[in-house]
Amino acid sequence: VAQDWSNGNVGMMGISWGGFNCLQVAALKPPALKAVISIASTVDRYNDDIHYKNGAHLSAQMSWAATMSAYQSRPPDPELVGERWLAMWQDRLENEPFFMQEWLSHQRRDAFWRHGSICEDFDAFPVPALVIAGWADGYRNTPLNMVTGMPDRAWTLVGPWVHKYPHFAYPRPRADFHAEAIAWWRRWLCGEKNAVEETPHVRAYILDGPRPGLWREADPGYWIAKNRWEAPKPLTLTIGAAGGLERDPAGQAAGHALLRSPLDTGTGAGEFFTLKPDSEMAGDQRGDDAGSLVFDSAALVEDCVILGRPVVALTVSSDTPLANLAARLVDVHPDGTATRVAYGVLNLAHRHGNAEPQPLEPGVPTDITLVLDACGYRFQPGHLIRLSLSSAYWPIILPPPFNATMEIDLDTMELQLPLLGSHRRIEVPEPSNPDPLPKYETLVEGSSGRSVEHDLREGVTRYRVNEDTGLNRHPGNGLSTRDIREEVWSITLDDPLSVTARIEWTCMTEREGWQARTHIVSTLSCTAAEWVISERIEAFRDGRSIFSRERKASVRRDHM
Repeated sequence: VAQDWSNGNVGMMGISWGGFNCLQVAALKPPALKAVISIASTVDRYNDDIHYKNGAHLSAQMSWAATMSAYQSRPPDPELVGERWLAMWQDRLENEPFFMQEWLSHQRRDAFWRHGSICEDFDAFPVPALVIAGWADGYRNTPLNMVTGMPDRAWTLVGPWVHKYPHFAYPRPRADFHAEAIAWWRRWLCGEKNAVEETPHVRAYILDGPRPGLWREADPGYWIAKNRWEAPKPLTLTIGAAGGLERDPAGQAAGHALLRSPLDTGTGAGEFFTLKPDSEMAGDQRGDDAGSLVFDSAALVEDCVILGRPVVALTVSSDTPLANLAARLVDVHPDGTATRVAYGVLNLAHRHGNAEPQPLEPGVPTDITLVLDACGYRFQPGHLIRLSLSSAYWPIILPPPFNATMEIDLDTMELQLPLLGSHRRIEVPEPSNPDPLPKYETLVEGSSGRSVEHDLREGVTRYRVNEDTGLNRHPGNGLSTRDIREEVWSITLDDPLSVTARIEWTCMTEREGWQARTHIVSTLSCTAAEWVISERIEAFRDGRSIFSRERKASVRRDHM
């Protein structure tokens, strides 16, 4: 604001952690900050981030800890900082945090997570916020959380996208983010009277029966708008006598059902937050349904359109004090193809909240409410609505130390679908430039792969991730970079203590006459009482090792 060209008004904008920062800084009420744009972010650092989800331990936490260690191990550019670069790099390496140890030290919702969660007090958030997200991303709940918590100051735009800005994200259609942002800043920073305040507070893309595929270039659907967000009217489905989902069952379901999923149930889930519309997105759900309790509706005679967060309510008992429950809402196409619409997970020790976990009393029924992630979706006539329940959802979440058998009361179980309700169809303009990203010179081609391996002799399932950016030269400064990541997650079908992870990163930075490289290996395993983690970092200058460190830790499991 001290710049001579400034009118004293400031806006903040960012994606992912940058989007988090916008919301967190705004909650501190700096006088000059007048508005924010937050993309692919969260208002709840505990339940809606890459660490934990309703008390379940997300594998994304381990992946992101290794990623952060890799990113922060890179050297500064000598062209920018001069001869200080080596001393700065050494200092960076020596002081790099052990991220996984810190995050595992907070396995429940404590002050560590509340500190960065603006959902703790939406009334403390004083400025207008434009909140943008994608249905294919792990951060899909934030827009509806914002318009629920601060309906007069939040405007939302939710598309079919992965974890990217909407003007170059997949799946298509895209949105003209530049035009959206310019209008937003002209209104709130320049005081210009334009159409921003008349824009509906909720704009969302309703997915219209997309099919899982190897590359989701575009998802069918249409844009809708609601002037204000109101709690959706639910369509409640229960379990009929034949064991299917019914709106008005003629007879109640008979008794109870047992649930004990193979521990590798969940390999069709894709990634927690996706960067590409390929195997990072959820695949055909029929494989995961094989390890689940599945409840289907009859073929629909008319469409069913939903927007909001589906809810599963049920009564369950477990033969162990700790257990996880996963629920998936699935669209079954006439040919049997199964598209995941939304999912939710719950560590049952967190059934009464995330601050004070309470173990189950084995054999004693308890009422559970499991809220799935937000979605906007049209189930077409001729399709089936499917509810799939499993006691495992690996590798998305890691198992507790017990392999539970759960008993579910079918007579009281409900699936509540948030009906779209009153709305109007709208158009959201596409960007004028369909390819806005800078062009890098590719020196070595990259590659990407994900695979699931079933070792029938050992009874082990391995989930592998291989990502290689290739070697690419920046067109402006001539700096060339390459990142290689390999992840291997493994588990046996019946031993939750067998879960392991090994994540390896190699980061290369170079220009003519200069080369730097870091190599990071992170591991995770467990006992019944502890999470066991390690991290090794080595740095090389022109092929010679200049730094090496290995750290190990055992962290007590806290009801998970």
